[in-house]
Amino acid sequence: MRTSSTEKARRTTASRRLRALLPAVGVALLLVAVWEWYVRASGIRPQVLPPPSRVLAQGWDHRADLAGHAATTLQVTLAGFAVSLVVSWILAVAVDFSPTLRRAFVPLFVVSQTLPIIAIAPLMIIWFGFGLLPKILVIALATFFPMTIGLIEGFAAADRDASALLRSMGAGRRQEFRYVRLPSALPRFFTSLRIGITYAVVGAVFAEYVGATSGLGIYMATQKNSFRTDLVLAAVAVTAAVSLLLYVLTYAAERVVAPWALSPGTRS
Repeated sequence: MRTSSTEKARRTTASRRLRALLPAVGVALLLVAVWEWYVRASGIRPQVLPPPSRVLAQGWDHRADLAGHAATTLQVTLAGFAVSLVVSWILAVAVDFSPTLRRAFVPLFVVSQTLPIIAIAPLMIIWFGFGLLPKILVIALATFFPMTIGLIEGFAAADRDASALLRSMGAGRRQEFRYVRLPSALPRFFTSLRIGITYAVVGAVFAEYVGATSGLGIYMATQKNSFRTDLVLAAVAVTAAVSLLLYVLTYAAERVVAPWALSPGTRS
């Protein structure tokens, strides 16, 4: 009976999620239909604005090239985001344990986000060449801020009564961090993680666009120079698909690491 009720609950949740997606899917299909109609009705050249049907057809014909470049971009994205993740945790934990470091570093974190990536990325290429390192640095610079601030604010939002109770029982600062502050920070962390992962893909593509030997960014640049707008848009669609996949995977990670952090609408 318990298995049957659990399976029924899962099906109900899945059905509710599908219904929630219908408005967004409907709007997307409408926009695509209007785009297709406009291109065909106006007679605009495909080099300027190809119809969605052409983008889809050309993307399928060049799927092998797109898949290869997408794999490179995904590799760069994951490498840069992993570095950003480690740095974010180290900085956030250090700041949480030291008010002096908070006053010293948090303003610098904010200032780092005023640096335009469009200006920093070419400098990274000049300084470090066309290898993996400059791309990792660009991605880390673009993504560490939301995750670091999310963790810092999550630690600070810990239940003060629970912290006081632990201290009254003789717990030290590390025990308080482990049992109160860390669980409190995870919901905000995963929210900022979802923001960061989308920034990571954009950062990787932009770094490749500035200078690379492979990846969706350099593929877009090459096709733009060849006036293949259809393939540029196909690469954009692949980039969006990669971003969406990584975004969804953050929910899977959250379900494993911090199931209590999921909102009621996402629980199964």
